[in-house]
Amino acid sequence: MKVKLDHVNLTVENLKSSIDWYNKIFGFELVEKGISAAGKSWGIVANNDSMICMTEYKDRSRADHHDQDKVHQIFHFGIRISDLDLWQKIVKAYELRLYYGGVVRYPDSQSWYVHDPDGHEIEVSYSDQKPLVFPELSKGERHTS
Repeated sequence: MKVKLDHVNLTVENLKSSIDWYNKIFGFELVEKGISAAGKSWGIVANNDSMICMTEYKDRSRADHHDQDKVHQIFHFGIRISDLDLWQKIVKAYELRLYYGGVVRYPDSQSWYVHDPDGHEIEVSYSDQKPLVFPELSKGERHTS
């Protein structure tokens, strides 16, 4: 099974400012945005095949705190897989615990969320080996619930 690092998911204080910064510094373009089930604004920026997902948490500080819920952090990282059947066999064979109700369906892909032995969250995504295509936001913004 071919595996590729898909994206990094960051918490940010100001979504618009962060999107603008990644655009200005690295040429990332906004490809999708919405509101999470928790009511948080999120966006995905991409440059070629590299993506950064961001979720806005205005109540977090950049200061070093011992309470990780109060600091900005990497939320999870994503791995894109090429073989759905093999992935499903791995989930079963290793009895992987799937979070968020199992498979999470997105407009152009499906994902499973697992934790590594240290508790890091990993989003495993599959898109039937089709390149992810994000329609222009002007044609209608996507929102998740």
